[in-house]
Amino acid sequence: MKYLSAIIFSVAIVLAASFLGKAYVDRAQTNDVIKVTGSGSMNFTSDLIVWEGSFSRTNYDLKTAYESINNDKNIIHKYLLEKGIAEDAIIFNSVSTYERSKNEYSNSGKYVGSVFVGYELTQSFKIESTDVELIEKISREVTELLNRGVQLNSIAPRYYYTKLADLKIEMISKATEDANVRAKKIAENAGGKLGKLKSADLGVFQITGQNSGEDYSWSGAYNTSSKKKTASITMRLTYEID
Repeated sequence: MKYLSAIIFSVAIVLAASFLGKAYVDRAQTNDVIKVTGSGSMNFTSDLIVWEGSFSRTNYDLKTAYESINNDKNIIHKYLLEKGIAEDAIIFNSVSTYERSKNEYSNSGKYVGSVFVGYELTQSFKIESTDVELIEKISREVTELLNRGVQLNSIAPRYYYTKLADLKIEMISKATEDANVRAKKIAENAGGKLGKLKSADLGVFQITGQNSGEDYSWSGAYNTSSKKKTASITMRLTYEID
């Protein structure tokens, strides 16, 4: 019995030593990390503008309506060329045709049916140009067409940037540098030293109008209404601590 107790005691010591040793190894192999988020932003001016508009004509006779809208198209086309817009920048879409009618009611207010009032033909155009200032100016002056007998429905221009890919790369570099500086400062304050980079994740890319007060979106905002814009991006970095 004495020998059995001694054997059990010895086994218990060995097992305890084994567990303690494993715990020490696991702890030694666990590296602390620092997770930081850096940001980068840049202001830029759009270098591409897209302007769209439409015009309509209505007539009981389809042929007459088409002749009228085709005449409007020729007037608009000539006007745009006179203003200095390049021929290849002007795109006219096909004509859409609708049969218009109006509801009729009896003297008592009861609906009695609908009456055909004519064919409405609508045509739209789109202009894409890198001459942003010129198209802006024309879009504001297009009411001059009223003097030529054309009523044009003009849509506010949209603004884009053709070098967005290069801008994004530069911003990623800025955001990464910002995150690295933050991580180094945190490590120093904690009495450690920044180790290897374990992971880098790209955050949301946003484009907002300068001084517009626009809200950011989780899916990424993309402003097209402002010529002057601000782009921003975030980078999430994870570092080891030595």
